[in-house]
Amino acid sequence: MCNAKPVQGEKMSKKGAFICIEGLDGCGKTTQAKLLAKKLGKSRNTLYTAEPSRGKIGTYIRNRCLYGEKRLSTVVEALLFAADRIEHVENEVLPALREGRLVISDRYIYSSLAYQGAAGLSLEWIEKVNKHALKPDLAVFIDVDPKTVMHRLKRKRSVMENMDTQQRVRDFYLKFVAKGELVKLDGNRAKNEVAETLSALVLKFLEA
Repeated sequence: MCNAKPVQGEKMSKKGAFICIEGLDGCGKTTQAKLLAKKLGKSRNTLYTAEPSRGKIGTYIRNRCLYGEKRLSTVVEALLFAADRIEHVENEVLPALREGRLVISDRYIYSSLAYQGAAGLSLEWIEKVNKHALKPDLAVFIDVDPKTVMHRLKRKRSVMENMDTQQRVRDFYLKFVAKGELVKLDGNRAKNEVAETLSALVLKFLEA
């Protein structure tokens, strides 16, 4: 583990707030990110977004990489996600922040650090190829046991959705929690309980 913060990024002026929701596949983060955006959207100008993004690179990752017969080289994988992240930030995140909007992203930089880090890549190298990524104002990790998430995955699984990978990825996420870079939220509870805790956490942060 390197000692540097995951993303220093470039200093960019923004008026809104950027929040990312992280977690293992099947932990409920997509559901929770959408519920959060819907709830806060009643009082704030909120944008829900996700990675891989809806751009050309993100679409390629979803359609050609995640569900291939085998996983790509982790270096290629990391570079593709980093390139998609630049497009995501430039085309969706920053324009919304400059309008003063609250941006909620379903996955962001910590997914690269956890998934490609768990695959053996140097975290320092992953940070370097993501040096232009905007650092989120708040990052939340929805923690669910790998056995639980694997049981939840009824659909076709991606090349990263296996027990060994998910366990190693969780270990990386927990290291970032220990360093104070991610806020851990227990995702093993009922959906509405997780949603209430998450919204309270975010509102407290926004009001601070």
